[in-house]
Amino acid sequence: MATLKVIEIMASSPKSWEDAASAAVTSAGKTVKAIRSVYVKEMSAVVKDSKIIEFRVNVKISFEVLNE
Repeated sequence: MATLKVIEIMASSPKSWEDAASAAVTSAGKTVKAIRSVYVKEMSAVVKDSKIIEFRVNVKISFEVLNE
């Protein structure tokens, strides 16, 4: 049986929410192995002069914890 752990990460991108979610997974992948899934919990954006300048996501990333 696999044991999974969940961490919460916030990330942003000037391009899109999808790119922000991808950045969160890439960032987590630098120190966490065996990532199984990502759940986008919240999305928000920063607006300046009636234009979105930054997309933000709060995600939950689940990964397998190796049992030794």
